[in-house]
Amino acid sequence: MVRSLMSLIALAALAACASTPTYTAATGNGAGYSETQIESNRYYVTYRAPGGADAQLIQDYALLRASDLTLQSGADWFIVVSRSTDASQGYSGPSVGVGVGGGSFGRHSGGGLGVGLSIPLGGGGPQATATRLEIRTGSGPKPDDPNAYDARQTSQSLRARVQSQK
Repeated sequence: MVRSLMSLIALAALAACASTPTYTAATGNGAGYSETQIESNRYYVTYRAPGGADAQLIQDYALLRASDLTLQSGADWFIVVSRSTDASQGYSGPSVGVGVGGGSFGRHSGGGLGVGLSIPLGGGGPQATATRLEIRTGSGPKPDDPNAYDARQTSQSLRARVQSQK
C-alpha cells in the first residue's frame, strides 16, 4: 500500500513537471510564444501554455517575449496597448463528496453510501492557457505611461524571476 502510494505521488510530481511551461517558441502543439507584426512598430505577442498553468508565469513569459522582440527590432521600450488572458480560477483545497443510492429488484432491495476524498497535488491559484499582448515599440526615453516598459530592464528582471521559479 505504501509503495503504491509513493509511486502515485512520484508519477503526479513527474506529470506536474512535464506540464510546466517553458520560455520557447511555439511548436506544433501551440505551446510557447509567438508574435505577429501588425505595423512596423506594433505586434501581437502571445504565450500559450501546454495546459492550465500559473497565470502569473504565463503573463511573465508574454512580457519577456515582448521585451526580447523590442530589443531585436532595435527599439528601447514598448507600451502594452491591450492585454487579455484566458484564465480560470483553480480550486486549491481538498474536497469531499458523499453519494447515497438505493434500488430494488423484486423482493430484494439494497442501499449504498459512498464517500470520496479528492486532494489536489498541483499548486492552486489562478490557472491560464494563454496571454495575448498588443504592443507598440519605440526608441529613446521611455514614455511616462504606466503601461510602458523599458525593454532591457524588463527582460533582465523577468529572466531572473523566471529562473528563480524553476
